[in-house]
Amino acid sequence: MGISFPSRVVTDTDAFLMKKGEWYQSYEKMGAHHDTCDGKEGYTFTVWVPDVVSVSVVGSFNNWEITSNVLALDANSGIWSGFVAGVSQGDLYKYYIQTKGGKGMYKADPYAVWSECPPQTASRIFDIEDYAWEDTAWMQQRARQAHTKRPLNIYEVHLGSWKRHHDEYSANSLPAEGEKPTGSYLTYDELSDELVTYVKEMGYTHLELMPVMEHPFDGSWGYQITGYYAPTARYGNPKQFMHFIDSCHKAGIGVILDWVPGGFCRDEHGLASFNGSMLYEKEEHPSWGTYTFDFARGEVRSFLISNVLYWLSYYHIDGIRMDGVSSMLYLNFGVDDEKLKKYNQYGDEGDLDAIEFIRQTNSVVSIYFSDVMMIAEESTSWPLVTYPPSVGGLGFHYKWDMGWMNDTLHYMQTDFPYRPDNHKLLTFSLMYAFNENFVLPLSHDEVVHGKCSLITRMPGDYWRQFAGMRLLALYQMTHPGAKLNFMGNEIAQWIEWRYYESIEWFLDETYEAHHKQHKFIRELNLLYQREPALWQKAYEDDGFTWIDADNNEQALISYIRHGDDVADDIVIVLNFSPSCYDEFRIGVPEFGIWREIFNSDNSRFGGSGFINTADVPSEDVAWNGCDQSVVMRIPPLGGMVLSCVEKNVRPKNIQSAKGEK
Repeated sequence: MGISFPSRVVTDTDAFLMKKGEWYQSYEKMGAHHDTCDGKEGYTFTVWVPDVVSVSVVGSFNNWEITSNVLALDANSGIWSGFVAGVSQGDLYKYYIQTKGGKGMYKADPYAVWSECPPQTASRIFDIEDYAWEDTAWMQQRARQAHTKRPLNIYEVHLGSWKRHHDEYSANSLPAEGEKPTGSYLTYDELSDELVTYVKEMGYTHLELMPVMEHPFDGSWGYQITGYYAPTARYGNPKQFMHFIDSCHKAGIGVILDWVPGGFCRDEHGLASFNGSMLYEKEEHPSWGTYTFDFARGEVRSFLISNVLYWLSYYHIDGIRMDGVSSMLYLNFGVDDEKLKKYNQYGDEGDLDAIEFIRQTNSVVSIYFSDVMMIAEESTSWPLVTYPPSVGGLGFHYKWDMGWMNDTLHYMQTDFPYRPDNHKLLTFSLMYAFNENFVLPLSHDEVVHGKCSLITRMPGDYWRQFAGMRLLALYQMTHPGAKLNFMGNEIAQWIEWRYYESIEWFLDETYEAHHKQHKFIRELNLLYQREPALWQKAYEDDGFTWIDADNNEQALISYIRHGDDVADDIVIVLNFSPSCYDEFRIGVPEFGIWREIFNSDNSRFGGSGFINTADVPSEDVAWNGCDQSVVMRIPPLGGMVLSCVEKNVRPKNIQSAKGEK
């Protein structure tokens, strides 16, 4: 087969923008695209490989012959391209690159939209443009209202280990060539049914998927990528992944993708040394053994920013969680030796190229997809992460609150006699809770590498450990900010997460305590959606008021969450001590009749049943800085949510409410 000039020509303007870092739809011409030339059908192949002798496309359509289809070079841009007739959907291919040093390399296509299932490494021809989306109602609703004014309760999932088939495959095995690519995995189609149904029933508003981009090593969890444009073939093809997203949207569930611009893996078929020397990469990451991207290079920025827009455009993704932002922001991230540290022209440790790349990415997304969420996994005190670049910010909409996570888990694993001395770990987060738009994460990172599962960090006996899990979840749900929980947290799994096997669903099916914990999380999620005070002002300082932040001796805190309508305000009381109180006075913001609408100690959740079953009128007794107060039961290692169901009621005779015995 000879080479012909393609109709999808990369123009001088395209090449100029690519070099400038502003070719934002480079995926429309780069990679492999169906085309016609001289009346023949085939595919146009286009790849950026400057400073090499030759580039040819090899594949199943030309018996992998390196001389059959040599691409033509645009010397000004380093872009090679050519049309090959007779190429069909599903064909395998790579680029064969002859370097100036005389080395020949086989490389996967950086813009490939599909790949072989690992451990195989070839790119695969696939047309994605003609998928018939059925999520118009979702997309219109998404555009109508700011996401900061909607509930955001995220279920973080690793698709390969949420649930697995019980079949003949071992935990790490993959199917043979030609076999349905499931092994023990669920397919995208099966996930479209089982996972979507589960998330809907559980009351989560969004799914966050750990990286689905193609990656060679299961143990990287998807964070060491070789195919940035290709959903992994482990679970099916790109259109099946589109169907999965479509199914989520039709069920009213948003989808957030983990995206990894902080670095890429060293595998020979990937981006590493793509032209025989450093091209996409700047240097080796000091901690992770991966390569960092060269953000100073315009072609690299065009590749990455186009990649974000590609997922948002072709896959209708609702949010991007940018992984490893801290590792990008700091020149010396992971560098301990003072002699090896670098500083920028202003004498500080900020990586100016990476900072500008982050701002550019977020600004471009805001122009093309103004209703999409950009979320930073940023673990330091870097300022203005969720502020616009115009005022010196990074331009994200949300930032993971790693401080809240660390303080809270440190407190929760503190044994009860020592909690009074650690009380500020509970309250400190409210000192900065509205400096950024925060997501409160209890993510996969907290249940791996010997950190233990969440429930095994809880002190006390079996009952107290489950009570602690319920209380932790209630505290997270009622604290300002969005919510994120990793799969398995909802059933209080005892073991750490294992990427090579399913969540231990048998716990829910076999043991009452786990089943009740599961039920508790579902009802808590539904409470969150029902109560606008928990999300309407989640990122505004007038959405929260302390009632009592200083009761460290009793390990008890109480506060008000405010909605846009004062009628929606609720009171939260949390007791982090095993002690319970039959009559406990609490300041409330309104005169009226108060009702307990949720209690983590309810017996149907596995609690002791120390709840308030009757409505409680407020008294003209000033307390906790409020002009009025109520007297209620306080459960052990539990919390409750109160709502004023009738305002301006001042009865003469007051009786405290009693609950279950």
